[in-house]
Amino acid sequence: MDPTLYFILLLSALCSVSECVQRQYHFINESKSWTEAQRYCREKYTDLATVDDMNDMNEMKKSLNDGGVELIWIGLQKAGRDEWRWSSGEPALYLNWAPGQPEGRDDCGMMSYGKFEDLPCSSNKYFICNNNKLIVIRENLAWSEALRYCRQNHVDLVSVHSEEIQRRVKNVVKLASTAEVWMGLRHSCIVGIWFWVSGETVCYQNWAPRNGSSEEDCEVSVRSGAVQSGGDQRWISRPENTKLNFICSRF
Repeated sequence: MDPTLYFILLLSALCSVSECVQRQYHFINESKSWTEAQRYCREKYTDLATVDDMNDMNEMKKSLNDGGVELIWIGLQKAGRDEWRWSSGEPALYLNWAPGQPEGRDDCGMMSYGKFEDLPCSSNKYFICNNNKLIVIRENLAWSEALRYCRQNHVDLVSVHSEEIQRRVKNVVKLASTAEVWMGLRHSCIVGIWFWVSGETVCYQNWAPRNGSSEEDCEVSVRSGAVQSGGDQRWISRPENTKLNFICSRF
């Protein structure tokens, strides 16, 4: 088979698998206000639960062991008169409101038997967290060494395929000791494209100017993607043998 065609088919297969990966949810059997629950989730996991579609909803229901818990905080928060957003900052495009909801008087969202309702943020309720943590490894390794480390000790080098993940990267990358930090972004000289090694396609992009070209210099070294630890935390292209800190995902 032609090497170029084989690479494209392999990448397509990886992407198909990655689209099946869903968030992991954790039910917390402690009663807290919405703000206290948000703080707890951000310290112990990633954030209060985000629900983008029915698949997420079904996964979140599975986290409720007995299925009988009522009125549970999720990361839904009022951002305007008729606007809701998630605790992560994302706009709430999927809203599974119960009949007659939201009533409009309260600013925080909870789930009751699979339906959303608004409630005073000061109410004390159980809650559900997302788990999608990232960790900065303050060790200087070449890109392939960083990839091996993440896969042996965590899950993978981080893939940044949405603004939500980019915000999480911004929160952790400031802890790095190098000016740039490796991500799981790789350039293929065979077909002239950038791709995530975890399988996600590179749809969302945050390249710094004059970076991210499909035509990279492949004469000396394969290029891989890093994120700046300061400034605007934009993406940059670097030779894979550069020694940098790196970010691992640990779902």
